Amino acid sequence: MKLLIIEDNPRLSMRMKQQLQKWYVVEVANTGDEGLRLVSTDMFDLVLLDLGLPDTPGIEVCRQIRGLTRDTAILIVTGTDSVQNRVELLNTGADDYIAKPFDLSELRARINALARRKERNQSTPFITVGELSIDPARRTVTRANVAIKLRRKEFDILEYLASSAGRVLSRQMIIDHVWPTTSKGWVGSVDVHIKQLRDKIDKPFAYPLIQTSYGVGYMVDLPQAIKERV
Repeated sequence: MKLLIIEDNPRLSMRMKQQLQKWYVVEVANTGDEGLRLVSTDMFDLVLLDLGLPDTPGIEVCRQIRGLTRDTAILIVTGTDSVQNRVELLNTGADDYIAKPFDLSELRARINALARRKERNQSTPFITVGELSIDPARRTVTRANVAIKLRRKEFDILEYLASSAGRVLSRQMIIDHVWPTTSKGWVGSVDVHIKQLRDKIDKPFAYPLIQTSYGVGYMVDLPQAIKERV
């Protein structure tokens, strides 16, 4: 299991690293920008994020990490234990939080609990719609046994649509599921990503799977003519 500690206190971050590397592979970043750079270039199972960073507010770093990946667990280290603060953190994309001061055994328990949750999520079975097959654990897609490479957001949108095959999902539902914030500015991005998905998922093959419900949203489903043949 690979961890990233984002903590601006060098002495504290090194002490945490020395303790945790008995059980995990651990890297350290002392600023929010450095942490975001590492998350964008490497794969981590969990980020241990302190909120009191000198350059970028920790809650903004959390939001940006969740925008980069939905697979990495985020465990917030905070000195504030208010209900409002907890709600804001969870809504921003954090998976759990631990309040200072904390005991090492409690920290390990929370890390291991998030690891078990991830393992359960990765046991999700393949999603199939006709000749389309999606492996959520490996984040791979094939259609008619042809491997299709997708960008992160493209995969997240396709997985969401395919897991609700036959059901129209509004643009706002897609935004809420895939993007870290619910800004209206993302609406146009949904349409752009759908076009890119159609170029990869539909155009090279005999029939389309991604369908538009005009004025409502999108869905993945077999065309009626194909259903009648099955």
